[in-house]
Amino acid sequence: MFDIKWIRYNAQEFDNAMARRGLGPQSAGLIALDDKRRDLLTKAQKIQAERNKLSKEVGALKAKGEDAGDLIAKVSETKDAEAEAEKTAEAASAALDEAMAQLPNLPTADVPDGADEAANEEIRAWGDKPGFDFTPKEHFDIGEGLGLMDFETAARMSGARFVLLSGALAHMERALANFMLDLHTTEHGLTEVNPPALVRDNALFNTGQLPKFGEDLFKTEDGLWLIPTAEVPLTNIVAGHVIEAETLPRRYAAMTWCFRSEAGAAGKDTRGMIRQHQFTKVEMVTISTPENSNDELERMTNCAEEVLKRLGLPYRTVVLSTGDMGFGARKTYDIEVWLPGQDRYREISSCSNCGDFQARRMKARFKAPGDKKGDKKTRFVHTLNGSGLAVGRTLIAILENYQQADGSVVVPNALRPYMDGLEAISADGG
Repeated sequence: MFDIKWIRYNAQEFDNAMARRGLGPQSAGLIALDDKRRDLLTKAQKIQAERNKLSKEVGALKAKGEDAGDLIAKVSETKDAEAEAEKTAEAASAALDEAMAQLPNLPTADVPDGADEAANEEIRAWGDKPGFDFTPKEHFDIGEGLGLMDFETAARMSGARFVLLSGALAHMERALANFMLDLHTTEHGLTEVNPPALVRDNALFNTGQLPKFGEDLFKTEDGLWLIPTAEVPLTNIVAGHVIEAETLPRRYAAMTWCFRSEAGAAGKDTRGMIRQHQFTKVEMVTISTPENSNDELERMTNCAEEVLKRLGLPYRTVVLSTGDMGFGARKTYDIEVWLPGQDRYREISSCSNCGDFQARRMKARFKAPGDKKGDKKTRFVHTLNGSGLAVGRTLIAILENYQQADGSVVVPNALRPYMDGLEAISADGG
C-alpha cells in the first residue's frame, strides 16, 4: 500500500518505479480517484456546516417562541444529504484503496532492472560442488531407492504434489527443522513463535497475499485460509499496534506447515518434492525501524546462509531483478542451493525487505524515543521476511549432495546430534 499524498507530489518517480516493475503509468488514475474522494468529503463538510448553521437558526427561533417548522425540515434534508455524501465518499475511498492494493511495492534503486530471473545478479557463492565417480541421481530416485519417500501412497490419499516420508527421512525432516530453530534462537537471537496456521482475510491482505493472489491459497468452508508461509502470522503480530522504538528490531522465527495451491505451476517440477501443496518451512520475520531495515536484510540473509554452511551445502546468493521480485518486496536476496542431480542451483530461501509496504496495510507504527508523552506522531515500521530455510528443499539438497554410489546418504555432521548419532541412511535400515 502507498501514501497517496506522496504519489501526488512524486508522480513521475512513482510511475518510473512502476515502469521498472513492468507496469504502465499509474499515478494519474490514482490521483483522479483521490480527487473524487476529496471533492466528496469537501461536499459533505459543506453540507455539515450548512446544517450547523440552520440548527443554530432553529434554536434562535424557538428561543423567540417563533415557528421553526420550515427550518427543521431543511435541517432534516441536509442531514440526509450529508449522510449520502459521506457514503459516496467512503465508496470513493474504497475504490482508491482497492486500486492501490493491486500495485506491487516500489523497488529500491540498487535492484537490477529486468523482465525475469535472467536479470538476477549473483553477489556471492560458497562451498565446493561435490564430485562423483558415478552419475548423481535426483532426490526422488534416491528417496524411493531407500524405500523412505512414497509419492504413490500420498497421491492415493491426497492427489498430486504430496509426499509421504517415513523412517530416517521423516526423522531427518524433523531434525532439520529443530536444527534450524536452535541455530536461529540460540545463536542468531530470534524469538521462537508457534503461530496459528489458519488466518482471516485481513491477515493475508496485510502481508500482500490478498486480494491479488487468492487463487494460490487454500480456503476453508468457514472462511479461514491455510497459511502459505509463516510470514503471514508472524508479521501480523504487530498489526494495528504502535510500538516503542526501543523494542525494535523484533526478530521472530517459526516452523510451520505451509500450504500453496501452486495454481500457476502446471507442468513445473511435477516429480519429487521441489513444489508441493504442503511443505515444512522455518520462517524468519523482522520488524525494524526504517533506518535499520537495510542492515536487517543483510543480517537475515546471513542467518539463512549460515544454515547451509553448517550443513556443508554449496550455494550462491543472488539479488532478484525487478521482474523476478515478489509483489510485496522492495529488495530480495534469493539463496540457491546446488543440486547435483539437477546439475543446477535451486532456490532454498528468499529474504526480502518490504519497507513500509505491509506496515501501511496493517497500520503498524512505532513511536521514537524522546517524543513528548502523549505526542501522537508516529512512523510506519519496516517489515522483513525470509526462509531460514525451506525444510523439504534442504532435505532434497542433503540427499543429492551427500548421496553415495551404493544408494545410501551420509548424514551431515551438524545434523547427527539431532538424529541420535546416525551417520548414514541406507536401504537396509541404516
